Amino acid sequence: MQLCGVCSELVPKYRCPACRIRYCSVSCFKRHKEDDSCDPVKESDPASSKPAAVSNAEEPWTVEDLLDEDSQTDKVPLQRLQQLGDSEALKGLLRNPHLRQLMMSVDSAENKAKAMKDAMQEPLFVEFADQCLKIIEPSETDNNEDDDDEY
Repeated sequence: MQLCGVCSELVPKYRCPACRIRYCSVSCFKRHKEDDSCDPVKESDPASSKPAAVSNAEEPWTVEDLLDEDSQTDKVPLQRLQQLGDSEALKGLLRNPHLRQLMMSVDSAENKAKAMKDAMQEPLFVEFADQCLKIIEPSETDNNEDDDDEY
């Protein structure tokens, strides 16, 4: 189990957005910023289509890095996330340039909640969200329909 990179006492819940050191609390984050040891990780060239190689000193981002303490219960199992990548229905929707533009605008928005609310007014985005939810949280009727297909 990994310990906080600042106090070395507790399990880290967060990661510094600049240098990506893991820390456990706001007080550890403040201590980290005050000691001038924060050395920002250099981003790869955005024009490059290849993903940047991850060095041994730099760990890749994980789902936990993006979640705060309150959202830990909303984790999606890795297997379900992999099913998203395998879905032909999602791949078909993602071929639509308008949907891709909507997703990029949500991702780059400063106020993501407002951007998401606005995007959910677009039928194409709603269709995408519904398809994701069918994979992540299949309903009982979806499971029963699968069972019916077997007979």
